[in-house]
Order: sequence, then structure tokens, then C-alpha cells
Amino acid sequence: MKIKTIRRGYHEVMALPRPIHKNPMKPSLLLSTLVNILSLPQLTATKFSYTVEGMERVKGEPCLILMNHSSFIDLKIAFRMLYPRRFAVVATTDSFVGKAWVMRWLGCIPTLKFVSDMNLITDMKHTLTEKNSSVLMFPEAGYSLDGRATLLPGKMGVLLKHLKVPVVSITTEGAFSHDPLYNELQQRRVKVSAHMKCLLTPEEIAEKSVTELDAILEDVFSFDSFAWQREQGIEITEDFRADGLQRILYKCADCGHEGSMLGKGTSLTCAHCGASYEMDTLGQLHPANEAAGGRFSHIPDWFDWERDCVRQELAEGSYSFDVPVKIGMMVDYKALYMVGEGRLSHSGDGFRLTGCDGALDYCYSPLASHSLNADFFWYEIGDVISFGDADKLFYCFPEGVDVAKARLAAEEIYKMRRSRRSAGAITG
Repeated sequence: MKIKTIRRGYHEVMALPRPIHKNPMKPSLLLSTLVNILSLPQLTATKFSYTVEGMERVKGEPCLILMNHSSFIDLKIAFRMLYPRRFAVVATTDSFVGKAWVMRWLGCIPTLKFVSDMNLITDMKHTLTEKNSSVLMFPEAGYSLDGRATLLPGKMGVLLKHLKVPVVSITTEGAFSHDPLYNELQQRRVKVSAHMKCLLTPEEIAEKSVTELDAILEDVFSFDSFAWQREQGIEITEDFRADGLQRILYKCADCGHEGSMLGKGTSLTCAHCGASYEMDTLGQLHPANEAAGGRFSHIPDWFDWERDCVRQELAEGSYSFDVPVKIGMMVDYKALYMVGEGRLSHSGDGFRLTGCDGALDYCYSPLASHSLNADFFWYEIGDVISFGDADKLFYCFPEGVDVAKARLAAEEIYKMRRSRRSAGAITG
């Protein structure tokens, strides 16, 4: 899948008119039927099946549907499971580029990923009450990098109490294993299934605290796709299963060097120390030579260690990067505007983006979001780091930095800053 791009100057893009906010449309049953038909080949290929629990408690009324976000197949699963229920999808603005009219006809609600969006809750409420339609939301916002849930935004329970509608969960199994984000858009032969459950009624939401509601959601969005694969004995025999694995395992667990890892075929190798690992058909890593110490066999454990290393760098004050980037901007639904080149830096003080022959100098606060929009091979352009505000979004395609590490760092900096702020408030 690709996105329309146009080359324009920074000042020219900043002068473009911004889209006028429009209320969401009622989802088209005709169009959702078409989406279902077009989704059949991939769902059939994965032998997709699903189960339902407690949906009689919804009683046919509009509801909030929360779904984990593991793969590009997620939306096809949702349309298959929910049909013919009318529902709108909370979708990122980039998905509207070049096809805004189709997305609106589907009832989709545009939002800014990891950016404060004042219209979102109003639009969701409008869809539920005025259009008598359900709303599907991926609360993680970003795709899973390592097969586990992405951090949820804080106090989702506040949203549940505000909407006052039943909450339904959809959780998938096999979706990540079928098409993990790191594996360069290569699909593997894995059976995919899903479970839909009425999680909470309006009455149950009213009687529970925000903290209790958040705990329920945290439990639902707790999963480990690599552990599931191993425990279920799901064998992935494709000879490209380790392609791109360096995107999440960017730091060698043997020599500690970064940027020297390469996942290719069924192997993960460090060019710096020569340590090599073989990824077996159950998704586990095994030493392939004497240089590999075999510290981690479970990929999420390696990823957790990388997070610990980032946390240590931040504690020591040694974390930072300053790299060249190609810069894209999004200010409307017509295109991604490529505005030139520049530099992106990151530290405990947040991001700073400069460039476009001196015209651009933008700072992004470390407290702006609990996570970072960091994606692999985004729209087949390249690995990307994205941030911005309600007026504009910047898409930075960096050289010489791992975007997964940038996400880990952004999340850890946010936690540290929030903790300091809370401690200061208590002290004060």
C-alpha cells in the first residue's frame, strides 16, 4: 500500500488551507458489504474463524468496540465479525489521503495519532448518538512492534464513562504471526482467529471507578504473540521469517553494538562481533555460532532488555541522537508533502526538527504523548518517526537511527517526566 506524495516548499505547505471539520457520516452498509467481499481472499487464506461471548448484553444498541492492533489484517477481521452492524472506525488522518470521500462514506472518524485531538470524543459521541452507529477504536493507536500490546493511553476509563455505551472487545490470535510489522510486508501461512466479547455494560461502567476500568482494559490488552506461537506449536516455515528482525532487535545482546544487526532469511547476525542466531519455526532464537551467547531466546525478552538499556542511558544522561532526515508534512487529506531535508534530534528534552533551508525549526515536548508514532517501511517509503500538532504533522525518514529505539526512549522519557511532575506536585 502506498500514499500519494507531492514535493512542495515548506512555506507553501504551511500556507495551504486546512480541512474544515465535518461531522462523521452514517456508515454505508453497501460499502461495508463491498469491504467484506474484498477481504474474503485474505481471510479465507488464513482460515479465519471467530467466537462470540455475551453479545446478547449489548441488545443491538450502538457500542464502543475496542480491538488490539497487531497487523494490517485487523480491519478485515473487524468488518467480517461485525457485519451487518453499522460501525465507524477511528482512523488516522494518513489513511484519508487521496480517498477522504470513501473513508467518510464508511463513517470513518479521522484523528491524529499520538496527538491531542479535541474533535475526536465529540465525533465519537455524534456517531453513537446521532448516527445510531457503533465506533471501532484501536486504543493502542500504533501497531505492535514485538507482538505485545503497545502502551495504552492513561485514563481510558474516563472516555468509557463519558460515552455511556456498552464496551465490546475484539482480540485476535495469529494476526501478528501472519503479518508482523517488522517482516517487510511478507505474509506467512498462519491461521488467524478472534474473540468478540461484551466487556462492560453502561451500568457496569457507571458503578466502577476509572482506575478499575483502566485495569480491566490493561488485562484485555495483555498478550504475547511469540509466546502464543510457541505454546500453541504454531510452525512458521517460510524462509523469510527473520527478514527485517533488526528493526526490533537493533542492539546486539552479545557485544552491545547498535546498528550492526541484520535479520535475513532465518538468521539474525551482528556484523560487529559476528554473533549469529537462527530463528526456528516456533519464533525462538538459538545460537548459530560460538560468538552467540544465547542470552535471549524469546524475542520480547530481548526487546525488554533494549528498553532497560535505553532507560539506563536516560538515567546516565547519555541518550541522544542527531541524524539527517527527509521530511514529509501532512496538513490536509490531499497528499503527503515532501518539503525537503533536515535534521532530527532527540534527548530528554524531546524532539527538535530543523531543516528546509532554515525555514523549519520545530520542537516536540516529551510530555506531548505517552508514546511515539514510529513505524517500519511506512507506506513503502521507509521507517518513519512522526509527531506534530493539530495544525500539522511531520513525518521524518531518518538515516542512522532505529525508530524502535526512538519509540522506547520517548515512552521512557514520558514516564520519567510524569513521575517528576507528580513528585513535585506532592512535594509542593
